[in-house]
Amino acid sequence: MSDFSLPLRPPVTPMEARPTPDLPASGPWQFEPKWDGFRCLVFRDHGRVELQSKSAKSLTRYFPEVVAAVRSLAARQFVLDCELLVPQGEDLAFDLLLQRIHPAASRVDRLSRETPAWLVAFDLLARGSTRSLVDSPLSERRRELEAFAGRFLDSAPAIHLSPATGDRQQAEVWLAGLGGMDGVMAKDPTLPYASGSRHAMWKVKRRNSADCVVGGFRRSSAGDGVGSLLLGLYDDAGRLDHVGFCSSLSARARRRLLELLEPLVEGPGFTGDRPGGPSRWATERSDQWLPLRPTLVLEVGYDHFTGGRFRHGTTFERWRPDKDPRQCTYDQIPQEGAGALRTLVGGSGLARQPPGQKR
Repeated sequence: MSDFSLPLRPPVTPMEARPTPDLPASGPWQFEPKWDGFRCLVFRDHGRVELQSKSAKSLTRYFPEVVAAVRSLAARQFVLDCELLVPQGEDLAFDLLLQRIHPAASRVDRLSRETPAWLVAFDLLARGSTRSLVDSPLSERRRELEAFAGRFLDSAPAIHLSPATGDRQQAEVWLAGLGGMDGVMAKDPTLPYASGSRHAMWKVKRRNSADCVVGGFRRSSAGDGVGSLLLGLYDDAGRLDHVGFCSSLSARARRRLLELLEPLVEGPGFTGDRPGGPSRWATERSDQWLPLRPTLVLEVGYDHFTGGRFRHGTTFERWRPDKDPRQCTYDQIPQEGAGALRTLVGGSGLARQPPGQKR
């Protein structure tokens, strides 16, 4: 997009994060909440606004209300690294965010009014027509971002400064999910913006697990083992809903499981929501499954549970022969995003607080 007169022009490859199981133990770190939304680089050049996704695709047409909010700022030229979120009450609604990506302009326009999105800014990459900050250390970029937010964002209710802190205890609170966070980002404040690299930022995700009923399974493509286990949870009416799958099984376990499961094949398996129904998760093989008598319980690890489903495949943890299948209910699933907006704009007071020096 050569018509931009910014020091950085789209597409720009965003900085990546290295997954790690724990917060870094020592050294200077800036901790930030890991927001459950869409990564978005924002380019503003006078009247021109471009929203770029992590994969360098344009998000501009899907979020006209965000474009209008960016264009309303008194700052005329800048590049921000942000997260796109859709608030719902005091929570975040990832499913509503997904619905915003739609080919019909009329639907985009309606959803922009019904479920307007917010921007949460966590890095400033450029100011004005000549000043790039990507070679500056994060500590300097954060100071510039806070000054930018203090000067311009108070007048924009849909654009917020992401909290940041040097306090490991606060990071532990975010990691525990007490503020509705998905996890924590740990960034080295001494390093420049590492476009396309993972060496300057770590990603620590919150660990979740749930006990689920095996309500069915799919055979492997070769037919000689189990391809995936279909997971179920009981609703308040006692119906078993299909909520996801688990396929993190070794080749040996897949063959042995087939011998265990075949004697349990019995309909209907799921008595509530069933695999293969209308869903954005559906595939051409969604209806090729075998129902099971609901007697087996397993514990799985997962990252997100939204819209009544595990968003991604789960990880097998262990069998739970001690658990009554009827105890596998939705009650054990924490509500995602709960209280997240209080952390951003209310209760913690961190949204305008610079990172401290405590380690």
